[in-house]
Amino acid sequence: MAYWLMKTEPEEFSYADLERKSPEMWDGVRNAAAARHMRAMRSGDLFLFYHTGSERAIVGVGRVVSEPYPDPTAEEGNWVAVDVEPAYRLPSPVTLAAIKADPRFSDWALVRQSRLSVMPVSPDQWQWIHEMARMG
Repeated sequence: MAYWLMKTEPEEFSYADLERKSPEMWDGVRNAAAARHMRAMRSGDLFLFYHTGSERAIVGVGRVVSEPYPDPTAEEGNWVAVDVEPAYRLPSPVTLAAIKADPRFSDWALVRQSRLSVMPVSPDQWQWIHEMARMG
């Protein structure tokens, strides 16, 4: 199993939306690096659900429930989508400011490549985020 972080504008698709519409297709990724990460996803992988915009925080965890498939919203190109479902909300959101203030995350793409919408999460980063969210 691999871990990922996936970003979304909460006004367009929030964690609450995922809870209501599960499972749901995660589509519309049009960045080559992010799409490469999506192609590596497998059913059963877990991801950190990140609200962008004014929130800028990890708010929950989701599960990938399909293998990658051609994105039906793409008019051209080799873009992919995956189906996802909610796993659980974090007890406390973990803000980008808190992540940037923690030196353990200095090499993470979330800190270094702020525009990347889908990225891998190491097992250590996964654990640290959960500790920051007060999950032990």
